[in-house]
Amino acid sequence: MGAASATPHPAADPGEGTIRQVVSSVSSDPPPGTVLVTGDAGGFAQHIAAGRHRLAADEPSKAGGTDTGPSPYELLLSALGACTSMTLSLYARRKDWPLSAVRVTLRHSRIHAADCESCETKVGFLTRIDCEIELVGDLDDAQRARLLEIAEKCPVHRTLTSEISIATRLAETPAE
Repeated sequence: MGAASATPHPAADPGEGTIRQVVSSVSSDPPPGTVLVTGDAGGFAQHIAAGRHRLAADEPSKAGGTDTGPSPYELLLSALGACTSMTLSLYARRKDWPLSAVRVTLRHSRIHAADCESCETKVGFLTRIDCEIELVGDLDDAQRARLLEIAEKCPVHRTLTSEISIATRLAETPAE
């Protein structure tokens, strides 16, 4: 998909009840490690280019979106779940353990800080991600316990639980 493309994406405008064409013009794939997100300012639907891959993001209808893709939090959970599953599968293959499948179920919520005994923050609300891992295969208890430990070592888990610095700036506006 290296050539220039303009792919129309229909998105309902809940305010007017009409269909708009949201056009994503990407002249080339973003470089490795870069994600390009574009969207019409009139709605929530977004087009995501990650290398040669194209994804969508949106909000559900009940939140004012058009539900044309996962919500941003669902994408965040997807990244964590995919990384967890990949990490566990790789570890089990390297150990030659009988793991045949991994199923990761994740939920995002906001909880009162006071309700989290293991959290440093005790005031206000916290983001909570519940992660349930199903390991399919003839694993013994020690292998299952070790894989649970390894799950928290996946790169995305480590990123989400470490200090994160996000540097945001405005892009230079091209001359018209």
